[in-house]
Amino acid sequence: MSVTPRPPIPSLIPESAPFTSEQRTWLNGLFAGMISLDASVTPLSNAEAAKLLFDVVPPAEQDDSAPWHDPAMPLADRMKLADGKPLARRMMAAMAQQDCSQCGYNCKDYAEALFSKREMRLNLCVPGGKDTGRMLKALYAEMGAGTATPAEAVSPPAPVSAPGRSRDNPVTATFLSRRRLNKERSQKETWHIEFDLTESELDYVVGDSFGIYPRNDDALVDAVIAAVDAPPNFPIGGRTLRDVLVDGVSLSPAPDMLFQLISYLTGGERRKKAKALGDGRDPDGDAATLDVLAALQKFPGIRPDPEAFIEALDPLQPRVYSISSSLKCNPGRVSLTVDAVRYQVGDRARLGVASTFLASRIKPGDRIRVYVQKAQHFALPADPNKPIIMIGPGTGLAPFRAFLQERLATKAPGPNWLYFGHQRSDYDFFYEDELKAMRKNRHLTRLTLAWSRDGNEKIYVQHRMRDEGRDLWEWISRGAHIYVCGDALRMAKDVERALVDVVAEHGKRSPEDAARFVAELKKHDRYQVDVY
Repeated sequence: MSVTPRPPIPSLIPESAPFTSEQRTWLNGLFAGMISLDASVTPLSNAEAAKLLFDVVPPAEQDDSAPWHDPAMPLADRMKLADGKPLARRMMAAMAQQDCSQCGYNCKDYAEALFSKREMRLNLCVPGGKDTGRMLKALYAEMGAGTATPAEAVSPPAPVSAPGRSRDNPVTATFLSRRRLNKERSQKETWHIEFDLTESELDYVVGDSFGIYPRNDDALVDAVIAAVDAPPNFPIGGRTLRDVLVDGVSLSPAPDMLFQLISYLTGGERRKKAKALGDGRDPDGDAATLDVLAALQKFPGIRPDPEAFIEALDPLQPRVYSISSSLKCNPGRVSLTVDAVRYQVGDRARLGVASTFLASRIKPGDRIRVYVQKAQHFALPADPNKPIIMIGPGTGLAPFRAFLQERLATKAPGPNWLYFGHQRSDYDFFYEDELKAMRKNRHLTRLTLAWSRDGNEKIYVQHRMRDEGRDLWEWISRGAHIYVCGDALRMAKDVERALVDVVAEHGKRSPEDAARFVAELKKHDRYQVDVY
């Protein structure tokens, strides 16, 4: 029997249209299917292609400025700025605006994946937390109510990632070692962490991040099991209750669904209170402190069905850390620089899930699930002669240690200037010997330090930038690329303000023109940030 070959997809999108070859192929197929074209149809002009495309998919260009894309801006203010925008852009505004990649996307791509229904998980925004999850749930409901038309929701299918290249396709790596970077009297606890990648065959480039799947603290898991009064070996989907609580679900913070479950199991005032918490209200003023165990202790005596209890919890998300090594200097290895998060709420010590997993619970030789998160806009300049200015207080130093190692290994001739700051010079000077050696051999051209607790006055990196503004402007005038890594809510914003001030004062510009100059640096990838 002969089979008639399928006709080729007609080429409706001109080669000169502003799309990649993959986008052009998909669009050709989409439009051919929509209007039942055969192979004899005349290709569209650029203008016709653009008009047809924007009739189907809302043009992102009109929203590319994304005025809400500021991690220091409260959620309510971001949503106000996005009012009236297409639904995908309002979804973007609901997110934490850090482009931290912990969700596996940047904010814009995550929003578009939700909008196109290629991604159904509404709780992937780790820094956005419950507030983002609630807002996305409300916006997602608009699609079900018919606010988004079928045409608006059209999107190409998501590509399948290679092993170890996304959170959904991790591989295993072997934990090698940890060493503390602070000295004994420091008020912080920061660790240099190393993994062996040999068996996984993973590679990376400087600027990339490393995702790990952690385990919950065993003592916390046991306390939760005791609080629900269930047998640890209760079967849940082929595993035990304890196993699922260890590495399958998040135990902080308590999700709305848990309070909804509790409201079904209680009565009277307790039921009203649980329902209020499930609706996002805060009847007792303690909602922000309620992790899963605290929620169970707030409503003691409930005995939920173990399966229903697990269903009410969020999945345990991977955590992503900036890579602090260059593969060229450390073949087969990757290193991280991690602050261990420990704090007290009432009489209970709370632990950062992944940070304390790396700092104390994992043992050399243990194998854990990992992946490399490619950097989207955080990379060394293509021209190795370009000067670079790196601003990274605290663990923000991590990617810049990698940058310096890479430039050393490749013998890049461009000058390197590092700003590093922390609390005390005697206890918190991370990688001090390495940096001083690089300074001595002139690989590190300039090293500017800021210590916030060494004297009566708190000195931060942004203060040092203003102090050295003349030289900073001279480097920028020579084409320097500027990089910032660290806290999104305070430090990154303060550094940008300082940079605008430096440009205004030493570049002889008005504040408005200085701000536009910095915006142009961003547009041309000469000002890049990696914030968390």
